[in-house]
Amino acid sequence: MNNNSVATDSTFSGILIDKNEQGYHAGLQQIDDNLLPEGDVTIKVLYSTLNYKDGLAITGKSPVVRQFPLVPGIDLVGVVEHSDSADFNVGDVVINNGFGVGEKHSGGLAQKARMKSEWLIPLPANVSPKQSMVIGTAGYTAMLCVLALEKNGVTPDKGEILVTGANGGVGSFAISILSKLGYTVVASTGRLDESPYLKSLGASEVIHRETLSSPGKPLAKERWAGVIDSVGSHTLANACASTKYGGTVAACGLAQGMDFPASVAPFILRGVTLAGIDSVMRPIADRKEAWQRLSDILEPSVFDDIAQEITLEQVVEAATKLLDGEIRGRLVVNVQAN
Repeated sequence: MNNNSVATDSTFSGILIDKNEQGYHAGLQQIDDNLLPEGDVTIKVLYSTLNYKDGLAITGKSPVVRQFPLVPGIDLVGVVEHSDSADFNVGDVVINNGFGVGEKHSGGLAQKARMKSEWLIPLPANVSPKQSMVIGTAGYTAMLCVLALEKNGVTPDKGEILVTGANGGVGSFAISILSKLGYTVVASTGRLDESPYLKSLGASEVIHRETLSSPGKPLAKERWAGVIDSVGSHTLANACASTKYGGTVAACGLAQGMDFPASVAPFILRGVTLAGIDSVMRPIADRKEAWQRLSDILEPSVFDDIAQEITLEQVVEAATKLLDGEIRGRLVVNVQAN
């Protein structure tokens, strides 16, 4: 199979990752229907996304992929073509995020996918297929973080909310959502030249990530009522150390590192809550709540500000740029585009 192969009724275009004697490689190919995994719902994929985890999978820079060959893509939206599930009918438009898709089960970066029905939710009524992928796992994770702050009593009147990794997908959506809900948002980024973009999303202030990314004290001056962190390591530790009494830190990523060089001081002296946010195995009820809130909060202009559209042919090159920090916001992949 290669880029120049001709599609037939039993093949479809997609990014395929394989590992053999020649090494690890990923590319756009014609994929045979026989490579579709087990599942009770077959989907014509309309859009997917390119997330940080997808970038790691495609480039092979981290052992994300658990079996080969595999189609990456942790997000997808598409139309049901065949269903053996009572929950979905042919013609339904469905979304998938997570559940190991794109890691151990072929995902959304192809024109066709087969999924388990218990992983799917219906597309919210007031969100278009493309908009749902602008949101994708990044926006959905950001909403889960905001819900964690809300459920722990972090209201807009409590003070500033810090968003780290602000130029990324989670960060961009977190800023937009928090701003729409009336919070005062401070964005942390390594690219201060992107300050106008971050302020257009709703950030009131932009700070350089270096103020948080080096080793710090167990406790620092109280500033943040809440934090949404997608960075981890020293950044997360310093965010916790400077969170106000009773505040909440929602941790959802590890862009700086998986380590957490902190002390228990913020938790036992200031009553700070560290809320871990997992989007991959989140129960369906939580997913539906998050997606409904997203569809209620976000305005159409936000989607244009945060996302850019690419095709399957551009995915491999874009994956490298994403990992090199050259992409801001979200990359939406139109998998049906020529």
